[in-house]
Amino acid sequence: MNFLSKTKLLFKLIMYVNAKRQFTAQDVAYEFNISLRTAHRYLAELNEMGVPLYTESGRNGGYRVLDNRILPPILFNEHEAFAIFFTFESLKYYQSIPFEIDIKEVSNKLYTSLTPDMKRKVDKLSSVLAFWNIKRDLPSSYLQDIIESALEKQIVQIAYFSKSQSSIKEIVPLGTYAYNGFWYIPGFDLTIGEIRLFRMDRIQSLSRLNKIYDPKITLEDWLIRQPHQEQHNPIRLYVELTREGVRQCQSQPWLVPYIVMKNEVQGYIDTTIEHNEIDFVSNYFYQLGTAAKVIEPQEMVNRICEMAEELLQNYIGRE
Repeated sequence: MNFLSKTKLLFKLIMYVNAKRQFTAQDVAYEFNISLRTAHRYLAELNEMGVPLYTESGRNGGYRVLDNRILPPILFNEHEAFAIFFTFESLKYYQSIPFEIDIKEVSNKLYTSLTPDMKRKVDKLSSVLAFWNIKRDLPSSYLQDIIESALEKQIVQIAYFSKSQSSIKEIVPLGTYAYNGFWYIPGFDLTIGEIRLFRMDRIQSLSRLNKIYDPKITLEDWLIRQPHQEQHNPIRLYVELTREGVRQCQSQPWLVPYIVMKNEVQGYIDTTIEHNEIDFVSNYFYQLGTAAKVIEPQEMVNRICEMAEELLQNYIGRE
């Protein structure tokens, strides 16, 4: 057998043992039409290459692949390698990322295989490209656990710190997404039977339970439904916007679908929000100053006037 065909067979053998997980040398000999002695020799070579094989003795013994499986080598062309480093740049501004150690190891392995001119190109990438997010100092310690639990539809128990209190919850994570520097988890709360949104950095502890539950909805489906989700106590929100107000609101995904232009310099928002969101929405439009004027609901108008009065009183009497 020449070197090329042997290398090809070893690659196929890596894929075979990863798929089978448990097998004998005789199984390998039969699968690849080689002798039993050659099968043992090739399996020994895989072990030396780093494939985590465990030998089981006894009458029914054989080989078993440990959890850390190794994939066969993959050859990337120049553009594919550059695309991977492009993706790595998108994660740079997050305090926590899933599989952080593994990503750094992959990056190092790929970088060492590049040609000198490609290395120079990759080195310059960070100076001309940024996926900027607000840098948050709050760590998200359970990203990998959340992702793995979502893949398995596994129930997790979390200690969660909200604005008012800490509580213990059992949820099934749909997955996780990043927004504005934070990681968020839509999770099916088993206590109330509904999906609730949790912020990763507010999870104080997490335990993966040996229980499975399928909420019958994917993360993508949940994200698509958000602008149209059922509201329990809806109120009308009507806001007049200047051109600058339109520009500011266009940077807010939760407002973008509801912005309507009257003409080139004016626009408005006409939608509904939950009553319990009044404080949050009031604060947002208060910060826009004269670029936005809330018409409805009156409760929000009153709240913005109160905030303006509090600010005015803070400056009255000062020289």
